[in-house]
Amino acid sequence: MKTNAGRFFEDYKVGEVIAHAVPRTVSGGERALYHALYPARHALHSSDRFAEDCGLEGAPLDDWLTFHLVFGKTVPDISLNAVANLGYAEGRWLKPVRPGDTLRAVSEVIGLKQNSNGKSGIVWVRTTGLNQFDEPVLSYVRWVMVRKRSPDAPAPVTCIPQLAGHVAAEDLVVPEGLDFLQYDFALAGEPHRMADYEIGEKIDHVDGVTIEEAEHMLATRLWQNTAKVHFDATRRPDGRRLIYGGHVISLARALSFNGLANAQMVVGLNAGAHANPCFAGDTVRAWSQVLDKAETPAPGVGAIRLRLVAVRDGARPFALRNEAGKYLPEVLLDLDYWALMPL
Repeated sequence: MKTNAGRFFEDYKVGEVIAHAVPRTVSGGERALYHALYPARHALHSSDRFAEDCGLEGAPLDDWLTFHLVFGKTVPDISLNAVANLGYAEGRWLKPVRPGDTLRAVSEVIGLKQNSNGKSGIVWVRTTGLNQFDEPVLSYVRWVMVRKRSPDAPAPVTCIPQLAGHVAAEDLVVPEGLDFLQYDFALAGEPHRMADYEIGEKIDHVDGVTIEEAEHMLATRLWQNTAKVHFDATRRPDGRRLIYGGHVISLARALSFNGLANAQMVVGLNAGAHANPCFAGDTVRAWSQVLDKAETPAPGVGAIRLRLVAVRDGARPFALRNEAGKYLPEVLLDLDYWALMPL
């Protein structure tokens, strides 16, 4: 048997370390495709000159592009037979990635819990992305519901990891040399600095993007994400391909430019939930809420904590949950993250 059907729930063991296959050397082509797939236009990721004026060696790849590349490496070993990707925690971007870097990924299984139906279970993993110098560039925890190969397979001992509610501001990694004291607000696209935002403030990002089947398929292939539910229409009873949740994240992040153009670099992922499935033909809109603000040791650089919510077109403004506390059916994504912004 030379082919690989992927891992099932009973194949995982707490403490197991999985080195994922196929390292990826990235180029400027990834940046161009990313900006073509999404209306991404944050200046620090778009212009070498702008990034150099902010103290960096050049424009790094978009932070979510780095996430997708690392995430894609893990799919054949973690979520090829997934029912759903459930959440994220303790995410930190540790070092900017630039064209020419080679990325690989390693994951440790840190938790297991069989579901009561005996047909699936939840797997928690901590994934680290590393560059060609074995320097960590990204670390995050995610948990996935994975099918069992055999319902009769014995349940493992339940182990649910204790995860931080959010990444502490002092644990965020600011890229070496980053300096916003001479930040050019005109070139960045908006005049608003961190002091202009109030904790609790909500921002409607106004614009929307209708997801096309071809765009989603191109994006998922670009990240080498082989999850069957994104490609094979026979994997779901309704015959529809499920849109990769990261595609929705990048769309929402790009839409947030209108109102948060100066939230330049994503450095922390506190929590995230793909609240409802997304399909081709859905029009995605987004809104944000300011959750917290903090200073950093870097000159003129602040950290702003944001809730980013993606919804289907027609959703009520800023509506998130019903009276029972459950996500409304039109909510696609609820993401809690830190970004760097001029003070």
